Amino acid sequence: MTDLGANLRAARDAAGVSLSAMAARTHYSKPLLGLLETGKRAIKAEHVSAYARALNISVETLYGPRDDPLRVAHEWLVADNPVEVHSAAGRRVGAGLAGELEHRVIELRHLDDVVGGRDLLPVVHQELVAAQRVVNDASYTEGTGRRLLTVVAELAQLTGWVAGDAGHYAEAQRVYLSGVSAARDAGNPALAGQLLSSLSYQIANVGDPADAVLLARSAVKGAEGRTTPVVRALLLERIAWASARARDREGTQRALDAVDDAYARRSEGIEEPEWVYWLDRKEIDVMAGRCLIESGDPLAAEPLLSGAIAAYTPEHAREVALYETWLAESYARAGMFDAARDTVDRARKTSQGVNSTRLDLRIASVESLLPG
Repeated sequence: MTDLGANLRAARDAAGVSLSAMAARTHYSKPLLGLLETGKRAIKAEHVSAYARALNISVETLYGPRDDPLRVAHEWLVADNPVEVHSAAGRRVGAGLAGELEHRVIELRHLDDVVGGRDLLPVVHQELVAAQRVVNDASYTEGTGRRLLTVVAELAQLTGWVAGDAGHYAEAQRVYLSGVSAARDAGNPALAGQLLSSLSYQIANVGDPADAVLLARSAVKGAEGRTTPVVRALLLERIAWASARARDREGTQRALDAVDDAYARRSEGIEEPEWVYWLDRKEIDVMAGRCLIESGDPLAAEPLLSGAIAAYTPEHAREVALYETWLAESYARAGMFDAARDTVDRARKTSQGVNSTRLDLRIASVESLLPG
């Protein structure tokens, strides 16, 4: 509601129309228009239509982008999955270029382990734009097209993740949703689920956790029967986290149990996509610990977090510092403030030189729990 009101005001300001003049054009009172634009009164369809007529613009312009995550998730679930061959007049590319791009995605993904989002975002964004240009402008075989679309979807997931780490949440959402389309066209439902569940994770942290739960469940449902064990464990983790943020303790525990079951089914005979290389037992323990804190059981989280932190090597400074903030929060919520203060100080020291907005916000959030 606030966003739509802001859109109404922005459109009026852009047209150079005062609130008094707008009242005359729409025949609504000036006080009412002020309440609509500040989100203090419910905006109805007739209000939007009145603004569109008065300013000679489209209704769609006032409503803003139509890429609502839950709508996109629904469309993904019900849509067919044909491979669309994107060809245009341009240079024909082959499997060689597709292979090079696939290798580059892996390099960038592993670079995210050691480089903060604010530093890495320009690099991955540039790579995504370049890959999209190849898909849109070049010509290629159906098989190469499938590989190129997969590259675009994987780069969209990485770019969205890095953008979120840098604090650019709207950009992250836009990129995630564009990646869903590419993954669907590539015939890769597991990757589409990864993109939607990544967006769910962001929404659980900075938006409405209830929406995040729906989105995470949509990701699991849409990829059901077409995921490997570790991929399924990852998608289920996102349900667990969103449920914890939504204060659904039973839903959180069910999801965590399902994560353990899925991960236990992995085997050397099942090839996992490279983009789940990082999900191992210690990462699952970290998520379980975080969910325990959100669910009001901080003492049970401490051994899970401490064990995972000890297993990390120093070059993974951002992850170590992030997990130290969760450990500090577990102490703070258990009333162990000296231990919490020592741990968050250690996280701050670990985070020096890591340009991650997500990490900065976590440290500030934990420090706000400490007395004095």
